[in-house]
Amino acid sequence: MTVRAIPRVLAAATAALLALGGAAACSDGGGGSDPDKVDVVAAFYPLQFLAERIGGDRVVVDNLTKPGAEPHDLELNPRQVGQVVDAELIVYLTGFQPAVDEAVEQNGGDRAFDVAGVAPLRDAAAGGHEHEGEAGHEEESGGKDPHLWLDPTRLAAVGDKLAERLGKADPDHAADYTARAGALRGDLTKLDTEYAEGLRTCQRREIVTSHTAFGYLAERYELEQIGLTGLTPESEPSPQRLAEVAKEAREHRATTIFFETLVSPKVAETIAREVGARTAVLDPIEGPPAEGDYLSAMRANLQTLRTALDCS
Repeated sequence: MTVRAIPRVLAAATAALLALGGAAACSDGGGGSDPDKVDVVAAFYPLQFLAERIGGDRVVVDNLTKPGAEPHDLELNPRQVGQVVDAELIVYLTGFQPAVDEAVEQNGGDRAFDVAGVAPLRDAAAGGHEHEGEAGHEEESGGKDPHLWLDPTRLAAVGDKLAERLGKADPDHAADYTARAGALRGDLTKLDTEYAEGLRTCQRREIVTSHTAFGYLAERYELEQIGLTGLTPESEPSPQRLAEVAKEAREHRATTIFFETLVSPKVAETIAREVGARTAVLDPIEGPPAEGDYLSAMRANLQTLRTALDCS
């Protein structure tokens, strides 16, 4: 190869790399693919569910948290930051995912919709069994529990506000967003009734969970949550905490120790062996269900709870 030919080879290689990069970006489902639709970025699955149900065929929704990933610890790559920059509406929950909070603070402007502002969040230590050493996500979230979507009535309120924000971004179709939010509210009201009736008469009301994601659900349906760890699922419980939970599980005659879909069940299995209980999945619905959607996952949780609590 001559020295004169080298620049041509480098130029060709650079062009090929740029083409591959562009193809990868297109295949990865980036926002802005349809100029006639509203580009929405959702921080994690329940917000994606809301945006797709309320937005319908008027929106293109990108979820920053990929299926199978644990949303608490999300780190954004440059392409995802670009999605935040380009989106017409960013739907997120402040305090839940620090990387998303940072990207929104730097790039979101008036396009950001923080669902934590729709209604006051529960204090992380409100209700249930709280113990020394259960700290986790509480520091990051300002001592607030972010898992509001596990109360269907709260999710319906977020849906109503999201319809308003979509209507501002796309005024010609504001009535459609309002109508779809109303239909979703009807579905969530029905789900709320199913939970209230299904959990009304149970022999036990204590649920032992791998992490304290179920405070809103417990508060809404008069259950008591006993968490192995705090709000962050990866935090390891101390031996003292394990002993305390085992003691409480025996006192309440718990027959089931719940673990969740995106986190290792080892700690729950340890407690279950200790107290002679079984384990079962109680999905915090932080990621998309393997089958169905938010509504079907919540109904699966209801059946799991009814079995574990001996509800008639």
